Amino acid sequence: MGPGGRRAAALFAVGDLHITYPENRRVVECLRPSTAEDWLIVCGDISELSTDVEWALALLRERFHTVIWVPGNHELWTTPHDPLQLRGEPRYRHFVDLCRGLNVLTPEDPYLLWEGAGGPARIAPLFLLYDYSFGSNIAPTKAEALARAYEAGVVCSDELVLHPDPFPSREAWCHARVDATESRLATCGRDVPTVLVNHFPLNRAPTLVLRHPEFAQWCGTSRTASWHRRFGAAAVVYGHLHIPRTTWHDAVRFEEVSLRYPRGWDRETISRSVLRQILPEAPRS
Repeated sequence: MGPGGRRAAALFAVGDLHITYPENRRVVECLRPSTAEDWLIVCGDISELSTDVEWALALLRERFHTVIWVPGNHELWTTPHDPLQLRGEPRYRHFVDLCRGLNVLTPEDPYLLWEGAGGPARIAPLFLLYDYSFGSNIAPTKAEALARAYEAGVVCSDELVLHPDPFPSREAWCHARVDATESRLATCGRDVPTVLVNHFPLNRAPTLVLRHPEFAQWCGTSRTASWHRRFGAAAVVYGHLHIPRTTWHDAVRFEEVSLRYPRGWDRETISRSVLRQILPEAPRS
C-alpha cells in the first residue's frame, strides 16, 4: 500500500488478447487500472486486423498511465480481409508509427525506468521473432522439424501470412533483430534490474510443456537463452504459448501473460483478473 493506505501503483501485463473473438473483445472493454498511475504491458497478438490493434491500444492508453506494446506474430500477418496490406518490416513500422500517435511505447523507443513499488527497473520491450532453433527438440535440422510438423498437422499460420519483406526469410529478420537488440541492451548498464518483454519466450524451457512439441520451432530463438542472466532481469514477460503461469529459471521470474482464445478458458480464467502484476511482485499463494 502507498502513503495513507492508498494502493500503490503497479506494472501489469497481458498478452494474446485476440479480440477478433467477441468474448475477448468484451474482456478488453472491461480492463481497468487499479490506480491512475498503473502501467500496462501489452505483450502482442492483439489481433491480425490493423483496425482492431488501433482500437485496443487507443482504449487502453486512455485508461492506463503508460502503455507499452510489443508485436506478436498475429499483428504481423498480412491477410486478405485486412485493409492494411503492408508486409513484413513496413507493416511493423506502421504499427510503431501508430503507437507513437497514441503515445504508446514500442521496442523502438527509449527504455523507461519504472520507479514505483518493486523498482527501480528498466522496462525493455523487445521484438525478436524466431529462427526455428527451438525445433531441435524434435529433429536435428529445420527441414526435418518442419517435415515432422507438417506430418503431424501442427503448422503455424505464419508460414502462409507472416512475410519477412525485405528480408529473405523470417530467420534472417529474426537474426537482424537479435543483433540490434543485443547491442542496445549491452549499452544499458547494470545499475538497475531489467524487465525483458517479448511476445516469444526468451529460452526453450517454457516450450517443453507444449501439448504439440512440433509448435516450438515457431516460439523463439536459442540465441536469447542467456539474456535473462546477461542483462540482469528481475522478470521476463512473454506470451504466445497460451499457457499463462509463473516459472523460475536461474532464479529469474518468467511470466506468461496470455489471455488466450475462449476455447482455452476455464473457471479459473474467468474468475480472476486477466492482468498479471509484474511489479511489485505479487505475493504467491
